[in-house]
Amino acid sequence: MKPTSSTTAGVDMPSDMVLVVDDSPDSLSLINDALEGAGIDVLVALEGRQALSIARKMKPDMILMDAIMPNMDGFEACRLLKTDPALASIPVIFMTGLTDTSDIVRGLEAGGVDYLTKPINPDELLARMRVHLSNARLTSSAQSALDSTGQHLMTVSTQGELRWATPQTYALLARARVDDLSQKSLLAPQIARWLEHHPEPGNSLRLDGLGYPLAAKLVNEQGNGEMLLKLVDGQRPTGAAMLREHLNLTERESEVLYWIANGKANREAAEILNMSPRTVNKHLEQIFTKLGVENRTAAAGVALRLLAVEA
Repeated sequence: MKPTSSTTAGVDMPSDMVLVVDDSPDSLSLINDALEGAGIDVLVALEGRQALSIARKMKPDMILMDAIMPNMDGFEACRLLKTDPALASIPVIFMTGLTDTSDIVRGLEAGGVDYLTKPINPDELLARMRVHLSNARLTSSAQSALDSTGQHLMTVSTQGELRWATPQTYALLARARVDDLSQKSLLAPQIARWLEHHPEPGNSLRLDGLGYPLAAKLVNEQGNGEMLLKLVDGQRPTGAAMLREHLNLTERESEVLYWIANGKANREAAEILNMSPRTVNKHLEQIFTKLGVENRTAAAGVALRLLAVEA
C-alpha cells in the first residue's frame, strides 16, 4: 500500500505512482533516488513497448519518458498511449538530450505536457511534476464528477480523435453502433473538418453516416488544446417535452416549468408563452401539487435535476 504523503524540502507531496521510461541506468538511478526521496512510488521501463504494457496494468499517475530508446522510442510510445481512452489522461513529461526546437515540438505533438533536457536537475523535475500532477488530479476529479452526473460529454483532439468520454457517451455511441474503428474512420474526419472552421461554443455538427441520429455540440476548448463536446441524442425529447414525459405534466404546465427552471420570472415566462401572469400562477399551483413541492424554487430544482440527468 502506498504512503498517503511525505515531505521533501519542506513541501508536502502527495504519494503518487510514476512510471520512468529510460534505457540509461545512470538516468534511472538519478530519477529513482529523487522520486523515492519525495515519497513517490516508482515503476521502471527500459523502452516504449514495455512502458505501454506496464501502463495498462498499473495505471501510473504520470510517465517520465525518454525520447530516444531502442525498439520503440518515446514519441511513438506516447502517441500510442494517447490513443487508449483508459490511459490518455496520464500526463507525460519527455526527458532527452535533444534540444532542437523541432524535437521539442515533436514531443508536445505526440501528447507530452512538458519537456526536460538532460542532464536532469532533480529539483526542477520535482517542481514541474508537482504542477502536472496537480493538474491531472483536478482533471480526474472533474471527469469523475461528470461521469457520475450522466452527462454526454467527451473530449477530442483537433483531428477529431476521441480522448476521453463519460460512460453515458460510450453508451450512446454504442447505440449508434460506433466502435473504435468507425470512430476513427467515420466520425473523426467529420469532426476534424468542422473544427478547422473554428466553430463558436454552442455550435453543433450533425454526424452523418450513422444508423441513429447523433450530433456533436462544442462546449469549449480545454487548456490542453483538446475540445470538449457534448454528444446530442437526436431522438431524445428536450426541454419542456422531457418534463412533460417524466413528471406527468400537461403541455402548458411543462412549458411553464421549463422557463421557470431557466431562471425566468413569472411575468417573463408569461410573455414568452403568450399568456397572462395569472395563468402562469395557476399552472404553477397545479405543478406544485403534482410534484409535491411548496414553491417555485423547489419545483425548479426538480426540473433542473431531471434535465441535468437526461442531458
